[in-house]
This record gives sequence, structure tokens and C-alpha cells, in this order.
Amino acid sequence: MASRQEPWTKLAHSKKSPGWVAYNPKTMRPKPLGDGTAHMKILSYNVNGLTNVSSGQFSALAQRENFDVLCLQETHLKEGDVKDFKELIAGYDHSYWSCSVARLEYSGTGVISRVKPISVQYGIGTAEHDQEGRVITLEFDNFYLVNAYVPNSGRGLKRLVYRVDDWDPCFSDFVEKLESFKPVIVAGDLNCACQEMDIHNPAAKADDAGFTVEERESFEINFTMRGFVDTFRKQHPKAVGYTFWGENQRRNNKGWRLDYLLQDPSLTGYMIRTFFRM
Repeated sequence: MASRQEPWTKLAHSKKSPGWVAYNPKTMRPKPLGDGTAHMKILSYNVNGLTNVSSGQFSALAQRENFDVLCLQETHLKEGDVKDFKELIAGYDHSYWSCSVARLEYSGTGVISRVKPISVQYGIGTAEHDQEGRVITLEFDNFYLVNAYVPNSGRGLKRLVYRVDDWDPCFSDFVEKLESFKPVIVAGDLNCACQEMDIHNPAAKADDAGFTVEERESFEINFTMRGFVDTFRKQHPKAVGYTFWGENQRRNNKGWRLDYLLQDPSLTGYMIRTFFRM
């Protein structure tokens, strides 16, 4: 019973190193801010197909987490499907959707907010990168929120060169330009394991998308070396981010963290870190 209530307890690293601390959302999530502190709460969630999750589940999530903004990745929606999700959660009257036009029902992002943004931008302004609905940027009074579903390197690493030589630098430049006006928060699926290891088979992932040396180096060059701060790693430098939890209890960890949201096994997908610049 405990494993159903606490699914992260099943994610035991096969080759745990001395000093590693497993991520436990009950003890390691940041404490809630006081009622007198002005703030916005942002959740980011890769849904692995939005039609897999019901509006009731999202409403329960909103009630439990009381978030202000929900960022969604890999929605798999076509433009004609968006109208069915415009009012996904009662009280969240502002939603914005970007769908793939290169391949229908592929990729896609969405943002649902109860706070109306000042402006909304779709894509990063480059036609080459804006055909798959991967980026939505919302401008609020004090910051920009960028919701991104970064393309992975694909099966057989067919898109590795595109990813590290083209997309990563362009996306980083896009965020840096925004920052010249206001602080930027990047929330989404960056499709790179960063400093993490695959919990199931850490020794055999060098050729898998998200785990290659090229992707890790690109992440460092285009994000961390340019001033981005990994919020999870900053809070928990010695923790191992056990991450992927879905209804089928899959163990194909991709390097992102498990969080409280996924205590509900009916919600497939995974939580994603946010990145910001100090």
C-alpha cells in the first residue's frame, strides 16, 4: 500500500553510489510561502498525450496544488482539438496552445493560467524551429515564463546534430534576448539528463537520446555556463532525481525529477524542473 501512495519508493537505483540521497518529495519540496508573500506558483508537466488525462484529474490537481500556472508539454493535440481543452480547469480562464503543423498530433505545448499575461508569443521566431509547437512564452508583470518541449535526438540519434548544433544555441539566444527586458523562468522538458544517471541501467545509456556526451556538453555550454540555474540541483546538490512514474510503472528514467504530483498513479507523465537565471 505504501508503494502506491509513495511511488518513488519503487525507484531504487541499481548501482547506487556512496553519499547519494534519493529524492523524496515529502521531505525535499520547498516549504510553502507565507500568505503575506506575493508569489505565483508554476507547475510543469509532460502529459505524454493530453487526451490520456481527464479534466477531473486536472481539477483535482488544481485543488490540491493551488497553482497559478500550469505548463504542459507533449500534448499531441491538433489545432482542431484545442477548443475541447480551452476550459480544462474551472477558474483558470486563460489558456494558450501551440500545435505541431509539421506532423499532426505530434509534440505540442500548452499553458493554463488563472492570471492573464501581458502578452503571449508562440515559438522562438525562427521558422526552422517553430513547426512543431514546442515553445510558448508568457509575459507577466515581473518576469517571462517560457514553456518549452525541447526536441530530443530521436531514435538512433538521427536528430543529434540538429539538437546540439542548431536548436540548443538558438533557444538559449532566444531566452537571453528576453532576459534583457525582464527575468526569465524556463519550465518544461529539456530532454537532457544533465547531471543525472538512468536509475535502471546507468552504465548503458551513452548512446541513448538525452544521455549522450554531446547533449550533456551542449546543455552545459548553452545553459549552465550562460547563467541558467538548475533549481533542483541548487536545492539538492547531492540528491539523485528519481523521476519517471506513470500508470504502467515504467522505469525508463530520462533524468528528470519525480515530484508530489505523481503520487496519483492515474496521472501519467512526469514533472519537469524549472530553470532560471540568477
